[in-house]
Amino acid sequence: MWVRTASERDLQEINSLLVATWHDTYDTIYGAEKVNEITGIWHTVSVLKQRLAQPNSEFVVVDTGERICAMAFASTQDGKLVDLHQLYVLPDVQGQGAGGQLLDEIKICFPEAKRIWLEVEETNHKAVAFYERKGFVECGRTADCGEPGSGIPALIFELVLD
Repeated sequence: MWVRTASERDLQEINSLLVATWHDTYDTIYGAEKVNEITGIWHTVSVLKQRLAQPNSEFVVVDTGERICAMAFASTQDGKLVDLHQLYVLPDVQGQGAGGQLLDEIKICFPEAKRIWLEVEETNHKAVAFYERKGFVECGRTADCGEPGSGIPALIFELVLD
């Protein structure tokens, strides 16, 4: 497995990864219909394509040589605070280091960063445990994870970098 920058040719596979991961994680929380609605808005190829071109951002994947098994997207406004918008690993690959590889790459991509910030669904226990193992600490809550008005509650986590 290696980390590389995502490209336009990867977007359909990344979309499939996001849909599969979201259903595996969130069907029991929100129901399959709501997950379909969310992924149909947040994870379309056109939305992913916009992210590829977003300034001051990094869109990376973990590639096994046979498939993309994980992805991350992060951005910054000032170089000091990095917003980790997405970090997802296919369910059958979780626990094998892909998430850690992505997080390490995000840190490298933003060398001036002092903090990494993210939102995570409180009942997504695997993700909460992953981020806590990586040194993130809870620093707040939001009622609108992902975008204003989403109505999805989440914890806000932060990692202070050296």
